[in-house]
Amino acid sequence: MNGHPKLTRRLLLEGPVRVADGAGGFTESWSPHGTVWAEVLPRTGRDAAGLSRVGYKITLRSAPQGAPSRPKPSQRFRDGARIFTIDAVTESAPDGRFLICFATEEEGT
Repeated sequence: MNGHPKLTRRLLLEGPVRVADGAGGFTESWSPHGTVWAEVLPRTGRDAAGLSRVGYKITLRSAPQGAPSRPKPSQRFRDGARIFTIDAVTESAPDGRFLICFATEEEGT
């Protein structure tokens, strides 16, 4: 990374919530976990299955382990009508100032 990332995109972090459907089952809903400022860049290449879905590298300021504002796989970012499903999260450098989320944009949302 050359310098600091440009955190210019405002994203809503959401996590899945299971809600009883009243018929003995559950539906999945999404609950907001907060807003983050991030840099969103397209990744190159394809995923292991050879699909042509576009992956993204989303960089944001770090949050402590266990904090609700720290993204994790199974969560997603929302940017208006666009939804980015988080596949993996890692620290960008040993100092841990930034997190990198590898995500895939959901189509048809």
